[in-house]
Amino acid sequence: MRRHASAPRAGWEETVSGQGLLWHHDDGSSPYWDESVCYELSAGEVARLELTAGELHGLYIDTTERVIRDKRWKDLMIPDDHVPLLVKSWEEEEFTLYGRFDMVFDVYGQPKLLEYNADTPTALLEAAVIQWYWLKDVRPESDQFNALHESLVAAWQRFGARAVHFASIADAWEDEMTVAYLEETCRQAGSDTVRMPLPAIGWDDDLQHFIDEQDRIMETCFKLYPWEWMLKDQFARHIRAGKCRFLEPPWKVLWSSKAMLALLWEYHLEHPALLQCYRDPGLLGDTYVKKPVYSREGANVEIRRAGQVEASETGPYGAEGFIYQELAGNEAIDGHWPVLGVWMVDGEPAGLGIREDRKRITGNRSRFVPHYVPR
Repeated sequence: MRRHASAPRAGWEETVSGQGLLWHHDDGSSPYWDESVCYELSAGEVARLELTAGELHGLYIDTTERVIRDKRWKDLMIPDDHVPLLVKSWEEEEFTLYGRFDMVFDVYGQPKLLEYNADTPTALLEAAVIQWYWLKDVRPESDQFNALHESLVAAWQRFGARAVHFASIADAWEDEMTVAYLEETCRQAGSDTVRMPLPAIGWDDDLQHFIDEQDRIMETCFKLYPWEWMLKDQFARHIRAGKCRFLEPPWKVLWSSKAMLALLWEYHLEHPALLQCYRDPGLLGDTYVKKPVYSREGANVEIRRAGQVEASETGPYGAEGFIYQELAGNEAIDGHWPVLGVWMVDGEPAGLGIREDRKRITGNRSRFVPHYVPR
C-alpha cells in the first residue's frame, strides 16, 4: 500500500458539498475530507482485505453462538434483563444492514483486526459516494474497492420493508450525513421513508406501539444510536414487545462490544487476522492497547509501550470496563497512520474507506483519504 500526493480538484469543497458531504472541514480549517493525498492498493491487497473481512464475519457468528451456548454474558458486560431480547433477536436472525471492520496491514501484509464498528458506524457517505466521484474525476483509468451503493440498495430490497423511519440525533453532522445517505439508498430500493429526530420517537399506550411525530405507527426504524444506550432508556421495556423492527438489530450490541475481541481470541486464537486480546492486562506484559468495552472515535484509548504511556485520548467512556489488546505490528506511512475500514453490507464485504492521522489513535478529527486500485 502506497501513499501519494494528489492535486485537489478546483472547487472541491462545493463539489463534495453538492454530493452530500456538508462537514468536509474540521472546525472550518483543517480538511476532514483530504484529497491532497490518496492511497494506492494492489488487487492482491484488496483481495486479502475482502477475504479477511468475510472470515471475520464468520468468526463473529461462531463466537456469538458460543456466547449464547456458554452464557458468557458477564464477559460482555450484558445485564441479565437484556439477555432474553438479545437471544430472541439472534435466534430470529433479525436482519443486519451494515458494519465496518477497522483493520491495518502488519509489516508482512497480513490484515489485522483492530475492532468492529458493528452498531453505529459512520463515514459511509465518504466511502460509498464521495471517493467514488473523486476516482472518476482524478483517476478514471483506475478501479476502487467500492460496491457500497449497489450493495446497500440490494440489501434494502432483500429486507423488503414497505416503509422505514430514519432517526438520528440532530446537529450531529456525521450521524445526519450517514442517515441521510442510507435513507436515499432505501428510497432507491423502493421503500417509503420518513426522517425524524431520534428524541421525537414516541410510545402509544393504547396501540402498544412506537409512533412518530405525526402519530404514525413505526413498523421499521433505522436508528443511528447505540444499543447499549437504548437498553438503558426508559422506553427499553417497550422494545422488548417486539412490535418495531430496529436496524441495526438488538443482537448487534454483542458485536459492538469490544469485549467480543477477547472472546474471539479465546475461541479462535489461531486465526492470523486476530490480535491477542484479554480482559487482564497482565497477560500482555508491559506493551498493549487499552480500550473501553464501549467507546467511539478513539475516546479513552491508551497505548502503552514498555510500561510507558505512548499515546492516549480522553473521553466519557470506560464505565463498563476495558479490554487489553496486542499492539498491532503496522507501520506509519510518510508519518501517518492509516486505518482500513472494510464495510460489510448484508454480511458481505462491499467497500473500503481509509482514515489517517499523525497520531496512532484514530479520532473524530482524523482525515478521510480516498484510494484507488490500478488496473
